[in-house]
Amino acid sequence: MSGVVIVGGGPAGSAAAIALARAGRRPLLIEREAVAAEKVCGEFLAEDAARLLTSLGLDIEALGAVRIRHALFGAGRAQAEMPLPFAAWGLPRARLDAALLEAAADAGAVVHRGVAVAAAERDGTGWSLRLAGGGMLAAPQLVLATGKHELRGWPRAARGGALGVKLPLAGTMPDAAIALLACPGGYAGLQPRPGGGANLCAALDPAAPGAAAAARSAEAFLSHVAGGSALAERLLGSLRPVLARPLVVAGVPYGFLHRGLGSDGTEPFRIGDQAAVIPSFCGDGVAMALGSGLAAAEAVVGGVPAPAHHAARAAGLAGGMRLAGLLAWLAARAPRLVLGGVAMAPGMAGWAARRTRLGLV
Repeated sequence: MSGVVIVGGGPAGSAAAIALARAGRRPLLIEREAVAAEKVCGEFLAEDAARLLTSLGLDIEALGAVRIRHALFGAGRAQAEMPLPFAAWGLPRARLDAALLEAAADAGAVVHRGVAVAAAERDGTGWSLRLAGGGMLAAPQLVLATGKHELRGWPRAARGGALGVKLPLAGTMPDAAIALLACPGGYAGLQPRPGGGANLCAALDPAAPGAAAAARSAEAFLSHVAGGSALAERLLGSLRPVLARPLVVAGVPYGFLHRGLGSDGTEPFRIGDQAAVIPSFCGDGVAMALGSGLAAAEAVVGGVPAPAHHAARAAGLAGGMRLAGLLAWLAARAPRLVLGGVAMAPGMAGWAARRTRLGLV
């Protein structure tokens, strides 16, 4: 092995592992789940994600990805529609994560599943990792890819956070469309899944009326979203929950952008949601995770210190993240204004959608 240890086997960690293995570094990737599982994720893949996945050796259509061509918007009694200005697909995270981990192993990375890292600390010029099941592991270089979960000793410098809620649904919804639905305390996204059914994912203010109940019950979650618009009520009327309780992650710091902790190189490389969390309204989280993993691998191979890498990447993402934050703020607080913009200026809406494709930055 090269001495590079990647903690986390989601899209970011797998992308970094593939790139490092291809560069002859043979990293160790540690993933806490023994089998790829559902994640709180909108499952939306735009053209930037597709290009990155192709470069990593994956064919998303062969994996069963559903093509998405239109976006529907609903708030109250109002609704709007626009064609997407780029190619897009929907693919469940469990299926995507499993394919990426397999690709990482095929590329030459050492992949350990079902192993959790409890904490990490500096140890001389390298790192010492404490495993949850007991035991220690030395890591000359550390890549932190733990997604929305924090590793003890290395929290993100983020405040507050939203409730991320996800629920797989059975039934039918319009083919080739994603629906963006205003609801109390936030917004939700609904899109088709391979083989039928749909994925409903929402970002909610935890203090909003009904948000806590929506996080505990599938029926309450459906009712919460359906109450926000006539479009949601119509679409969700033909769908039923697969789970009794939705999947939930609390304290999601949408808009977070890691800029580096110092100049002495004593921090791990952060990738995926550990590096940046774009508001879910924009649907570019997977693409950004993939891009961050590839960029960090390039920095490791090139000998670029983690703080310098983080600062350069943050500078490249800052403009798109500001725009994404504004769009998410409007979607949550003035959804009818967003609908009016889509209806009256679809070209401007398309421009905003393209400007928030940050996976290739």
